[in-house]
Amino acid sequence: MADLFPDTVSDVSEPPPREDAPLADRLRPATLGEVIGQDHLTGPEGPIGRMVAAGRLSSMILWGPPGTGKTTIARLLAASVGMRFESVSAVFSGVADLKKAFAAADRAAEVGQRTLLFVDEIHRFNRAQQDGFLPFVERGTVTLVGATTENPSFALNAALLSRAQVLILHRLGAEALGQLLDRAETLEGPLPVTDPARDALIASADGDGRFLLNQAETLYHAQLDQPLGPAELGRFLQRRVAVYDKDRDGHYNLISALHKAVRGSDPQAALYYLARMLTAGEEPRFLARRLVRMAVEDIGLADPQALTQCMAAKDAYEFLGSPEGELALAQACLYLATAPKSNAVYKAQKAAWKSAKETGSLMPPPNILNAPTKLMKEIGYGAGYSYDHNSEEGFSGDDYWPEEMEPQSYYEPIERGFEREIAKRMDYWDKLRRTRG
Repeated sequence: MADLFPDTVSDVSEPPPREDAPLADRLRPATLGEVIGQDHLTGPEGPIGRMVAAGRLSSMILWGPPGTGKTTIARLLAASVGMRFESVSAVFSGVADLKKAFAAADRAAEVGQRTLLFVDEIHRFNRAQQDGFLPFVERGTVTLVGATTENPSFALNAALLSRAQVLILHRLGAEALGQLLDRAETLEGPLPVTDPARDALIASADGDGRFLLNQAETLYHAQLDQPLGPAELGRFLQRRVAVYDKDRDGHYNLISALHKAVRGSDPQAALYYLARMLTAGEEPRFLARRLVRMAVEDIGLADPQALTQCMAAKDAYEFLGSPEGELALAQACLYLATAPKSNAVYKAQKAAWKSAKETGSLMPPPNILNAPTKLMKEIGYGAGYSYDHNSEEGFSGDDYWPEEMEPQSYYEPIERGFEREIAKRMDYWDKLRRTRG
């Protein structure tokens, strides 16, 4: 069936890689037990381990960063349960290719052969193409295994997600990446690096096993005269750019982390996430806007200068540009993280907006309405208005609410920062209101 279209593979087992194949291919695991760093899925108690033990697979979506073993696991799954393996890449394939794959799976089913259809980069298929999987998955023509680096909640149809189990692959940690290098050295010999440089090499991979092995292969091919230290390694190899799509999951994860670190008054973590986004290429103006939002949502009147600091940082960035202006963003970030926190303004706004929608078009009381015409004066507009500045305390205590509506309490200042002083003023005015009835 593999000759139906070039990016489809239907063999359950594959021939061993050639001697001149890339190191990552030559070290590809031969069994699920050899997969590194995903024991929570492939181990005896993991969902994949349990499915293989039962000899029956359900459709699944493998979600994880690049280089964590998604394609390898899919191939080994088919071999583990004796299924026919067919692979389609969403980058190169369209609906016509999928139809050919489904037709091949139907023919295989007629002779009792089940098919595992692996769809790499499944999030790249549009909604209509994703819908095309549904009838074939439902009637068991194929067991679908999709691979994606994007959050399935945003990238895949709800109908498709309801028919597949989402399994999350972890970013490979230092220990797992070290095991990969151990395997490489067993095959190729010691890496030409010192122990500190080996640690630096692992850190540079950013959790991507494939990238790490490619870097190791570059070192082997260089035929170096003596081992490289960390500084020499940094000059010899380009450091991997962190995974960060400015309009996708990495973007939203990091801005969420930045916002929560600021809210949690952790200036060190807040500065780290700000740096992560800026060094990965995030638009600084976006971060300036988010800092302004944090100032009014999480600090508000507990420190009125927070908003001023953020607006000044925005102006400074516009004046200086990158990279000099990014220092102003860092200052604003640290100011917010170390400021007293209050969401009283945020809560008050939500409550007032809700009340405004519910009460419709209630008229304010006549005494606080302007009366620019004779008719308006005759019907009572402005009658009995108390000019606050004429009172001894500069406070009249009038009722400013619509007659059909009880006075509400939206804003409740907290006992932190400048809001402590605001709370004292409001308590004083409340006492005067009660005194004057």
